[in-house]
Amino acid sequence: MVVVQTQQLSKTYRSGLIKRSQVNALRDVSVEVNSGEIFGLLGPNGAGKTTFVKILLSIAFPSSGTATILNEPLGSLKIRRKSGYLPENHRYPSFLSGLETLMMFGRIHGLDSRKLKEKSQSLLQQVGLKDWAHHKIKKYSKGMLQRLGLAQALLNDPDVLFLDEPTDGVDPVGRKEIRDLLRELRNRGTTIFLNSHILSEVELICDRVAILNKGQVIKVGSVDAITRKQDEYEFHISEDVSTELLNQVRQIYSSIDREGKLLRVVAQNSTEMNKVIDFLRSKGILIESITHRKTTLEESFIEIIKAEQS
Repeated sequence: MVVVQTQQLSKTYRSGLIKRSQVNALRDVSVEVNSGEIFGLLGPNGAGKTTFVKILLSIAFPSSGTATILNEPLGSLKIRRKSGYLPENHRYPSFLSGLETLMMFGRIHGLDSRKLKEKSQSLLQQVGLKDWAHHKIKKYSKGMLQRLGLAQALLNDPDVLFLDEPTDGVDPVGRKEIRDLLRELRNRGTTIFLNSHILSEVELICDRVAILNKGQVIKVGSVDAITRKQDEYEFHISEDVSTELLNQVRQIYSSIDREGKLLRVVAQNSTEMNKVIDFLRSKGILIESITHRKTTLEESFIEIIKAEQS
């Protein structure tokens, strides 16, 4: 089931009183986010990520195109009831405690007041703030405020959760705890739309990502597909390959490098791969495994953006 769907979504901002100029923040953005997946939105500063999220949340409105969430048009009351949102720079009244803050938002949601306190306490425990429930949030660190914001976003048991930089300012232990919580939510069927600059976090948690640049989607796919080098392979072998043997291999196939018991091969097709495999076997070299070479999501992201700009 598709939970979030946009079709040719565009947004144009106009500025200036006399000589009007236009800024195309989004241009024909079409993406789909499936039920029960964690979907990451990536892009350099000014790519249009914030505009895109604001449109999905009906904080801003598109200039053209259409979008639905939970099969409802943007702005629908059902969307508001069944979605949660953690903004990047959230602000809460500093004189309230963590528990009081959640109860205030619970009342805004119209939640049952008889169960609200119990629900708020349970969420504070989930995000690691149980011992801080009655402390004023003016004493909270940035990471603690992020945890509180996540608890707030989960108050109404949302079907779809929008998170903007959810681990910003959170220490490594806290980031892992948040990742574990998001995986648990995904396993329960919650769809999570995640916007983050911390690509190492995105790589660990997201099922699929979309890369925006200059208002356009330039890549959509699973993290595995985006980080995989399509024509580059790693041969894990049983013993180190000598320089003499490596030179013999290169006479058959030149695009090969060595690193101990690892051979890196660039091959355009299966015929080229089989040449290397057959040669190694003829020399008694045991091939333990063959895998696609992978880079980090950050390296792949930079490579994709540079290719788009060249």
